[in-house]
Amino acid sequence: MRPNLARFNMCSYRNSLVSGFTLIETVIGIVVLSIAFSVLITLIYPMTEQSADQLHQIKAAELGQSMLNEIQQKAFDENSDKTGGLIRCGETSAPACSTIMGSEGETRGTYDDVDDYNEINHGNDIENSLNDHSLDALYIGYSVDVTVCNDGDYNGQCDATTNIAKLITVTVKTPTGFDIVFSTYRANF
Repeated sequence: MRPNLARFNMCSYRNSLVSGFTLIETVIGIVVLSIAFSVLITLIYPMTEQSADQLHQIKAAELGQSMLNEIQQKAFDENSDKTGGLIRCGETSAPACSTIMGSEGETRGTYDDVDDYNEINHGNDIENSLNDHSLDALYIGYSVDVTVCNDGDYNGQCDATTNIAKLITVTVKTPTGFDIVFSTYRANF
């Protein structure tokens, strides 16, 4: 009786050494893992795109704010006092405000009033105020559009008849196609 018991113990020991995964179990495991990874990747990919959007929005805000700062420091009109002082166009004993919305033949480096910036459109080549394209490397894929119009009643709509204030709108488009709009007013003073 003892030899049979010893032989039984040896057989069960050998069977425990030989046990493992079958080919079918391995294939099913691979399929389950691939499904789990594909679901995980579809959840992570939009988050990486959203994190890039935040970086693009920050860079667009910097670009838009710098453009607004540049425009705001210019004179209100071609016929206004360039030093920001005594003569305001359209007042009694002062020249009438210019009716030209856009450059009067100047280049961006010599723009001297707010409405010179009207209809500036920098596609993929963004230049600074010195007509230098050194910003191109920093803002690859960005575009900037500027519009300037008269808006004397401050309602956000252009009104060609009043010269009290000018609405300046800067639209920056990010490489991912997101438009960020900045607006401000420049009053006649």
